[in-house]
Amino acid sequence: MTDQLSPAEALPRWGVSDVHESLTARTFLGALEQLGADTERIVALFDTLDIRATSPRQVTAADGEAADRVIREMNAVEQQGGELEAYVHSFVATNSYDEPAQSLANELDTVGARMRPLLARLVDWVASLGVDALAAVSTEAAEHLGPLHRLAQRAAHQMGEVEEGLYAELSTTASSAWGGLHSDVTSQLIGAVTMPDGEVRELPMSAVRGLANHSDPLVRQAGYDTEMAAWPTVAVVCAAAINSIKGEANVVNRRRHWDSPLDASLYANSVSRPTFDAMQSAVHASLDDFRGWMRTKASLHGAPGPIAWRDLVAPLPSAPASITWDRGLEIVRQAFASYGGSLGGLVDRAIGERWIDAEPRSGKRGGAFCMSFVNDRSLVFLNWNGSVDAAQTTAHELGHAYHNTQLAHRTPLQRRLPMALAETASIFCETLVVEEGLRRLEGAERLALLDVDLQGSNQVVVDIRSRFLFETELFARRQRRTLGVSELNEMMREAQATAYGDGLDQSTAHPYMWVVKGHYYGSHFYNWPYTYGLLFGLGLFARYQADPEHFRHGYDDVLSRVGMNSAEELGAAFDLDVTDEAFWTASLDVLRARIAEYTRLASELAV
Repeated sequence: MTDQLSPAEALPRWGVSDVHESLTARTFLGALEQLGADTERIVALFDTLDIRATSPRQVTAADGEAADRVIREMNAVEQQGGELEAYVHSFVATNSYDEPAQSLANELDTVGARMRPLLARLVDWVASLGVDALAAVSTEAAEHLGPLHRLAQRAAHQMGEVEEGLYAELSTTASSAWGGLHSDVTSQLIGAVTMPDGEVRELPMSAVRGLANHSDPLVRQAGYDTEMAAWPTVAVVCAAAINSIKGEANVVNRRRHWDSPLDASLYANSVSRPTFDAMQSAVHASLDDFRGWMRTKASLHGAPGPIAWRDLVAPLPSAPASITWDRGLEIVRQAFASYGGSLGGLVDRAIGERWIDAEPRSGKRGGAFCMSFVNDRSLVFLNWNGSVDAAQTTAHELGHAYHNTQLAHRTPLQRRLPMALAETASIFCETLVVEEGLRRLEGAERLALLDVDLQGSNQVVVDIRSRFLFETELFARRQRRTLGVSELNEMMREAQATAYGDGLDQSTAHPYMWVVKGHYYGSHFYNWPYTYGLLFGLGLFARYQADPEHFRHGYDDVLSRVGMNSAEELGAAFDLDVTDEAFWTASLDVLRARIAEYTRLASELAV
């Protein structure tokens, strides 16, 4: 077995120099200048055509021509801006010490602030004239019917034109800047880990957190202890950031006439309240099942009773201590090949075209993500730590990359993805990896795979439940006042106690998770959509297993329409009623069955 802290094999870093040689290259600077000029031009176009709220009236041919022009121009400028933002972010995300890149990111954010009010003006104009009436005289409106209908619903939740413009400009020095501060501070934090042999290692926090997947419980404990010592050193700064971001969100949500922050989040995700409530009810009913799984997992680590936080994502004692990067890729490659088509070759394409940055290092953000780049190409961000769970994360992020290949022919307005639905392909790809492994593994190896799968599901169902509870309380209390570090910690403890219950040894809980997770540092609930994505993805996978050929025939088109349809419409495309609690219960039953098998195998192997 290899030591996860031994000198790492060479891990890939993404390559973007084929697009622009550097941030000082003439092509990049020219593109940046062109974006600024095109932004000013489209602002002038909106003024010339008077695209803003107007009195309802009969739509004319001139309105159709205006719609064609502004939609076409908006898509073109947003395409330019999105590619430049991804290019600059490829530097910022991997090296927060890169001050020139940080400055350019801020410059692009300022340019984007000029564009954001235009979308609000388009919303008001379209809502005033009527989407269907415009579509009858405009080719572009007809091709963007779904997105425009969804945007028209937003008209009742907008401030006036002046206020929306002012907010867009101020956000670059308010919530956006506070979010950037959290990212910079946490990515540059170094932890001093005292290893079991007494050696002290200075590691970036992404690597410290990666120790939670280590095979040695003493190393896991050292990682946990380091977190508990390190996060408090930046907690005051992060508290200021989270208070500012959520305070701003509360003010803006109120002025946009949202009844609650959750209502704003549901709209942003194209999910109805009945659908959300059905999912949450099913999730609540499943918590005891996951708590039972946690206690079984604890027993396998020699601690009957509730599990310690340090062991939540630990590999089983009988599992391999680590896997190599090449082996992790092969696991994903084989699973994708079992589906076939262009997904089957995606791993090799991503490696060959240098889409992936996998190496943890100082200044690099924690976590993982995938962002669309140019054409149908993505940039996949990982912090590889040698665990089997890291292979699952790789499959997840490459699932997003596959989704991006199916979205490439859509316009920016058509691919404004609600996060809950953006998780569809990523969860489907993770499930492919699990099912491919379960198909061929038995005994201890099967138990180890189930362990990795269920610890991920536990995070997405139970831990996300704690995050939702925390964020709900945060929004509520922030209406009255700012919150200090101690209060935020206590809120996190209460949320974890409610969600994890007797499955977790509460004395080992993690009160600083509000500092750890960048997901909190945004205006909307960022967490519950992961639960939606997991359970919806499991429902889709059941459809795939029932009729693979029929599923393949329609799947790619459905992925391409995620920014154009509601959650309910996308479910209906596969005969799934997501407003019915029974759908969510059926998806959770898949996980219950895996928990039952896990418990059976754990009992048999312990004999």
